Amino acid sequence: MEVWQAIEKRRAFRALAPTEITMDLLRDLAKAAQLAPSCFNNQPARFVFVYDPSVLKEMHAALSAGNEWARAASLIIAMFSRKQDDCIIRDREYHQFDCGLAAAFLILRATELGIVAHPIAGFSPKKTREILGIPEEYQVITLIIAGRKAETISPVLSEQQVGWEKNRPARLPLEKVVFFNRFRP
Repeated sequence: MEVWQAIEKRRAFRALAPTEITMDLLRDLAKAAQLAPSCFNNQPARFVFVYDPSVLKEMHAALSAGNEWARAASLIIAMFSRKQDDCIIRDREYHQFDCGLAAAFLILRATELGIVAHPIAGFSPKKTREILGIPEEYQVITLIIAGRKAETISPVLSEQQVGWEKNRPARLPLEKVVFFNRFRP
């Protein structure tokens, strides 16, 4: 699969089916994230790959209402970092940007392998740190919910989520997000 194909194919599906999680798969996804660029190659992103069924069940307590669908995941990846592990240039803390790059690389690789990798904001960072033993000084940036795309729509999805499963949500027109030479609102 070409990069452009992975970009076009990537979707944040919520209807997930179980999939086998192997150490080879985990290492493959981890290597993709590790190869992402970062400020001065600081590599601030840290991950906990959760695939043990008992720990996955514990992680359900960290999910926000509306993310019940994530309970069907075969893998939850917690991504976290500390600002002191990356560039801080005046008021710009690059660790969050660099984590975003690492997440994108991981998500595109998962897509290439036929796995849905859906990053979410609807979770409790505090509970996530408690469950996974992540020290307080780390900021939990996202949870990436992963599994195979299910053939059927999950009954826990809201009407809006069902719509998103059936059709890719619309993107803003390019002229609203891209400007040439100067910003023009």
